[in-house]
Amino acid sequence: MIVDCAHYRDGRRQHEGAMPLEEAAAHARQGGFVWLGVFEPGPDELAGVQETFGLHELAVEDAQAFHLRPKAEQYEDGTELIILRTARYDDEREEIDTGEISIFLAEHFVITVRQGIASELAGARSRLERRPDLLRTGSAATLWAILDQVVDGYAPVVAELDRDIEQIEATVFSGAVAPTERIYFLRREATDFYRAVHPLLAVLARRLQPGRAPAELLPFFRDVHDHLLLVNEEVAAQRDLLATVLEANIAVISVEQNTITLRQSATMERLTVIATVFLPLSFVVGFFGQNFAWLVRNITSFTAFLVLTLGGLLLPCLLLFVWLRHRRRKPLTPVPGGLAPRDKP
Repeated sequence: MIVDCAHYRDGRRQHEGAMPLEEAAAHARQGGFVWLGVFEPGPDELAGVQETFGLHELAVEDAQAFHLRPKAEQYEDGTELIILRTARYDDEREEIDTGEISIFLAEHFVITVRQGIASELAGARSRLERRPDLLRTGSAATLWAILDQVVDGYAPVVAELDRDIEQIEATVFSGAVAPTERIYFLRREATDFYRAVHPLLAVLARRLQPGRAPAELLPFFRDVHDHLLLVNEEVAAQRDLLATVLEANIAVISVEQNTITLRQSATMERLTVIATVFLPLSFVVGFFGQNFAWLVRNITSFTAFLVLTLGGLLLPCLLLFVWLRHRRRKPLTPVPGGLAPRDKP
């Protein structure tokens, strides 16, 4: 739908409220420029705008599609299409909402097609209307106002991402395991944000070339470019930091798993020792539990019982001790696949 449509001349808005497309096109031919703002238009509505202002069909197709990267295209009729990505951080969902603004820029008109909830331009329009000195430079002033608002909107997103990353860092480097899914999600958010910020540098650099913008606006475009450079560096650093945090989290998980494995090994060692201790006792109990006639006839005194009992306990323990000492003294020789014991000559 059409949000606003205004005619600007001599640095001021010539009327209040929106105007029909045909009237706007007529005013554009009389001098000054027209700024038409459209929000999520349907195919029929966008076709009407195309017919009224004579837009290139390829440019209209680009405005209807959602792009992953900002770009700028120049067409033969002098119209320039500039596509921007907007971003806004949602505190409740802890996610970044993105939008898109397609700008048709010509000498006598500016048409902005907004997609997504994070693409509000009312602030840019009102700010520009308070600067008649910039409005007098022509339609390029609207591009500066839009770029300035979009880039300023990146700063809160960077700050919120920093806060989320600091929380994850505090969890990981305290020795606790952070949710790996959360780290992957933050890295994907930072990567998508980087795709919105980094290509915009080329769009702004093109605007700073000689003859691409009025001389009065060049300092303002340079200021936006400097802010965008800072945001780009911070987002790139966040991506690298999240990669480091992910590696550290994986290392913490590995340490936790190794700790659990060591605990299990220690438990198995204790159980093995207990089983080894009770093995001779099981042998003795099993031996005396047999109702053989020899046992009944030969164990006729307490002395015979002690001899057979102690002998049954000590002999297996002695044999076990000798075997373990013998195994410990054997050297290890390298063999394919590992080390194997070798008897001394």
